[in-house]
Amino acid sequence: MPPSQPKYAWYRELNRYQWFVLGVACTGWMFDSMAQQIFGLARRPAIQELLGAHATSAAVAQQSGYATSVFLVGWATGGILFGILGDRLGRVKTMMLAILSYTIFTGLSTLATGVWDFDVYRFLCGLGVGGQFAVGVAIVAEVVPERARPYALGTIQAFSPLGNILAASIGIGLGLMEQSGVITGAWRYLFLAGAIPAPLAILVFLKVKEPEQWLKARAQKVKLGSYKELFSVPRWRRNAIAGLLLSLAGVVGLWGIGYFSYDLFRQVLDTSFRAQGLTGAALAGKTTTWIGVTSMFQNLGGFFGVYAFTYLTHYTGRRMAFAVSFVAAMFATAYTFWHIKAITDIFWMVPMMGFSQLMLFGGYAIYLPELFPTRLRSTGTSFCYNVGRGLAAAGPISFGYLTGTVFASHAEPMRYAGVTMCLIFLVGLAALPLAPETKGQPLPE
Repeated sequence: MPPSQPKYAWYRELNRYQWFVLGVACTGWMFDSMAQQIFGLARRPAIQELLGAHATSAAVAQQSGYATSVFLVGWATGGILFGILGDRLGRVKTMMLAILSYTIFTGLSTLATGVWDFDVYRFLCGLGVGGQFAVGVAIVAEVVPERARPYALGTIQAFSPLGNILAASIGIGLGLMEQSGVITGAWRYLFLAGAIPAPLAILVFLKVKEPEQWLKARAQKVKLGSYKELFSVPRWRRNAIAGLLLSLAGVVGLWGIGYFSYDLFRQVLDTSFRAQGLTGAALAGKTTTWIGVTSMFQNLGGFFGVYAFTYLTHYTGRRMAFAVSFVAAMFATAYTFWHIKAITDIFWMVPMMGFSQLMLFGGYAIYLPELFPTRLRSTGTSFCYNVGRGLAAAGPISFGYLTGTVFASHAEPMRYAGVTMCLIFLVGLAALPLAPETKGQPLPE
């Protein structure tokens, strides 16, 4: 630690209210991530049921790609909308609206009767999911002391894999219930569970106050949340483009590749369990349970990956930490997709992949708010993170195309598609020369 800084831990600088705001932002992002992960866990069985028992594996894979892309487009749209609202309407009201959106429409997904209305619910849920991150990191960045800022922002992102683990735990429980015949169609109950956190929005509205920095910016009558300023001022335009490219690579890597590992491993599990004589609900339930276990191990690795970036960037700076993370994510993901073939592999390959991929997202939480001034912080962060997701919507479609068309003649086309898609991490590496180093610098104004 530099000698000019205090020797005590960063969290000792936070007062009670700052801890409360950090806790609310962490909880909101945790439940947001839970809603995301519920979709990843429930996507394939939902599409399989909605298409009908005679749907081919290729058709299910293709429709899964479409549903994921629709979700990401909704995510990007909501990110842009809520990002602007976060700067213009305020961080608190925007966070409340985002929480209500992603919880309510996750719950309504249980009512889907076909792939079209399922995709509509996915889009509407994506609107809220896209809004939570930018306002959450903006409000924490503006409330906590400067020295504590990167650690606090890293803590928010660390709650993302915890939300994923929570979703996986629910999935495991529902899978066991389906396996024993207590319920059928566990995926519907998974989506219903996503509506439970809705009351958090009330707590946000009643107890969280707008940051003083935002109130001062509004009082100065400056233009808040202006895309014109974001792209007309060279400094903010360059930062926005760099942040967008960094985010694009990581989002495609996670949503266009990493979360499709569940579908790949589901095939491994299906073959293994059928060999044991399982069929029907018993087969579906046991597979759902083990997919939940897979998700838990992936996100357990991700939890430590987020914190690894937080501490790595303290010593190396933001850009070097990103470079290490992109290289690690590319090789770990390609290795996992090519070699995962047995149940025992989930205990080390999947956490390794999760660690490497989620390292990047620890970086986004820390770095993106540091690129923009208060009047553009929510807008700029949301542009980078969520427009990146909109462009990343091509990732799942590309994965489905590679699986169902390009490599369809191979015995296990999903493996070839995953390895090929790992080239996306090179986009992140190529963007680093554009990205300014922000370590040790105050937030821009």
